[in-house]
Amino acid sequence: MNLIPGITKKFRPLINTEFSWYITARILFIAGLRMTPVLLGWRLYEITGSKLALGMLGLSEVIPAILLALPAGVKVDRSNKHRLISICIALYFFIMLGLLLVTSSWMEEHYTRSAIEWSIYALVFFTGSVRAFTGSAFNAFLAQLVPQESLVKAISVNSMVWLIAAVAGPAIAGLLMGYTNITIAFIPVCALVGISFLLFQQIRPKPVSWQGNSKTWEGVKEGLRFVFHNKALLGAMSLDMFAVLFGGAIALLPAFATDILKVGPVGLGWLVAATYLGNFMAIAWLTSHPLKKKQGKVLLYVVAGFGCCILLFALSQNFWLSFFALLASGLFDGVSVIIRGTVVQLFVPDEMRGRVSSVNSIFINSSNELGQFESGVAATALGTVPSVIFGGCMTLVVVVVTWFKAPGLRKFEY
Repeated sequence: MNLIPGITKKFRPLINTEFSWYITARILFIAGLRMTPVLLGWRLYEITGSKLALGMLGLSEVIPAILLALPAGVKVDRSNKHRLISICIALYFFIMLGLLLVTSSWMEEHYTRSAIEWSIYALVFFTGSVRAFTGSAFNAFLAQLVPQESLVKAISVNSMVWLIAAVAGPAIAGLLMGYTNITIAFIPVCALVGISFLLFQQIRPKPVSWQGNSKTWEGVKEGLRFVFHNKALLGAMSLDMFAVLFGGAIALLPAFATDILKVGPVGLGWLVAATYLGNFMAIAWLTSHPLKKKQGKVLLYVVAGFGCCILLFALSQNFWLSFFALLASGLFDGVSVIIRGTVVQLFVPDEMRGRVSSVNSIFINSSNELGQFESGVAATALGTVPSVIFGGCMTLVVVVVTWFKAPGLRKFEY
């Protein structure tokens, strides 16, 4: 029985029962995970008042995610992906229980704020370790659920589902923090991850896609060689990495919400959700109106638009202007997501998907979490607003340099 009876006729040939289980489990899983940064960011800023602590939150996750990404890709290609994903979701569930405990009022009554802060970093470090496997495994498993001719549409639907969760999660977290407390807010996080695990078990395991006998390091080198010999793939990954590394303002949203916009946790939740809402709107449009040509040039244009939106956000002192600046940045980023996701799925053979996804995850983790750390350090050194202005300007510089130094990406089409 199809879990999404209202899906449009256009997608009926694409979505089978197992794909429906997959996206239903994933939307719950991602919603739970995307609630977590809002809760932890607010809690850390509440107990430390430090922008650097917000940067450390990202750094504690990205270190294991990057260090384990390449061997994790080999493991994904060699493994039963269904079993690997199930283990990862279960581990996330127990880590979320740990975060529920260390952020609780009981913990504050019995331990110092420094102990709470470092306990949060330690648990987030474990989420980064698990994430090194989860992202690559989900991406590789998707291609085993749908026929090759339906893969582009599947990517769009999967991205839309991810973004629905990414919008809903922060918004729900902000509302719960505004009207309850962090302990009550973490209960739905644990519930969503737990239910996701149960739903995912409705999917049958699939055959292992790579039966190679090469050692782990040889498998890692094969994945790296594939990416670095595919110039369009490498260019798209690099552009995204540097743009988000410098242009991401998400890490500093607790400081903007508290010190500049003065909107509290509910406003923070909506600010975090704004970017993902923009992503969703762009991807929903591109699902029915796909880009036909000049995708490489469009990618450069939208990254430049993203940088301009970050500059507008940095200069704004009005909540609604800030919200719409982030919404617009999400629109531009959503186009980038579709172009990059399509490149990765279309040009990578099935037996290489785990390893290439792991290389891609290094670029993504570097841009998101290292960008979060960069934002925290820059805000501490320069101030909150100047650091975001600097990041927006650097994003535009990256686009200009890429335009002239990477003509292959500028001329790329699929």
